[in-house]
Amino acid sequence: MNPFLRLFGITCVFFFALIAWMTLGGITTARNVEQGGLLSSRVQDLYGSPMTQQAPAVTLVWPVLRNHPEEHTDTQGKVTTTNRPVWETATSVLIPKQTRIAANLTLDERRKGLMWFPLYKVGFQGAWQIPIETTVPENAHVEITFVYPDASTHYDDFTFVIDGQDVARTLVNTPGLVTASILGPIATGQVIELGIGYRSQGMTEWRYQPTREVGQVEDFQLAMTTDFAAIDFPAMTMSPTLKTRADAGWKLDWSFARLVTGQAIGMTMPTHIQPGELASKLSFSAPIPLGLYFVWIYVLGLLRRYEIHPINYLLLASSFFAFNLLFAYTADHLDVEYAFALASVVSVLLTVSYLRLVVGARFAFVEAGLAQLLYQVGFGVAHFFDGFTGLTITVLGIVTLFALMQLTGRIKWSEVFGADESSKPPPKGPELNPDLAAEMAPRL
Repeated sequence: MNPFLRLFGITCVFFFALIAWMTLGGITTARNVEQGGLLSSRVQDLYGSPMTQQAPAVTLVWPVLRNHPEEHTDTQGKVTTTNRPVWETATSVLIPKQTRIAANLTLDERRKGLMWFPLYKVGFQGAWQIPIETTVPENAHVEITFVYPDASTHYDDFTFVIDGQDVARTLVNTPGLVTASILGPIATGQVIELGIGYRSQGMTEWRYQPTREVGQVEDFQLAMTTDFAAIDFPAMTMSPTLKTRADAGWKLDWSFARLVTGQAIGMTMPTHIQPGELASKLSFSAPIPLGLYFVWIYVLGLLRRYEIHPINYLLLASSFFAFNLLFAYTADHLDVEYAFALASVVSVLLTVSYLRLVVGARFAFVEAGLAQLLYQVGFGVAHFFDGFTGLTITVLGIVTLFALMQLTGRIKWSEVFGADESSKPPPKGPELNPDLAAEMAPRL
């Protein structure tokens, strides 16, 4: 077959496979978006949403009699102004002088369809000391407002302790928050001891917001424990001042003597490999290992004079495509590792069993089989590790380039891409001497 026609046929097969993979990747992405939007709302309804726990707001409240001017117009159009006394509410925010927070985070991942959801359970215990350092007006009282981090979930073992007394049963409940009042006696220099605790659950991340907007905290300590090692911190949060390994997780501490900040303290839950996202990435990147594989097979066939037709390349590309197709539709039924292993075995078996018939057993199992394990399976495994796909394909490309340069260094490409051997006239035999030919003619 003419070398240019062979290359043209192989190129057409590659672009045909490229279109098939882009189509499969688009379908898988659409499935992810559809399931993600539908399942996320359902999971949040069942297990809760990302939680941000705000510090309780403690306020000194007292009534103030103020004069409000009022204008009156008589029948002659004359305007007079009088002052009408009106009782109003004045407030003063009380700042804690000491804060002690303990948060225990336990990972509880759940899978639905093509999506893993990083759910968690949290045990929260908070203790605050709030001094009254201003002059206490007459008839003043203290109001404590505690906002739930998620109004739609539940809070088990909820406690609300003021100066050693649990008042959780007497709290005023409004949507999303509870309010307690300390009616008296209230005195300057008094220190209110407040403790709040609960057990709840959420999704994706947990935060504690020590101040509203930019504020100051004194003698602040937050101790967080996790049962997972892959810790990460959300954007716009503070890093811990101390990290200590504790069994399978971490013990993290944030300690500040006096801090002015508007940032929160938080933890992002580790996420399992998403089967749908992985299937899409594998589909969109599949032409890269196929291209390297085609180059490898073409050069080996050229060196060993194997007759590998573009139709053979088409079936090889189909076996590569079978890997992505099988993985995309088994990943939502099997663990992602098992689905990947199954797709890899099926694809490699398709390839080697076919090339065994086309070329031979040794080429199929050694050169072609190992190359597929390296390019397709090896490159696929790199997708399980964040940030390694680019490095992997770079290394594979350089190794392939080196091997091809060594194998083809002595090839004369002008002869390879010269005229087709089948189109050349047969070689002429040696010419006979005319006198000898005339002498031998009668004998013939």
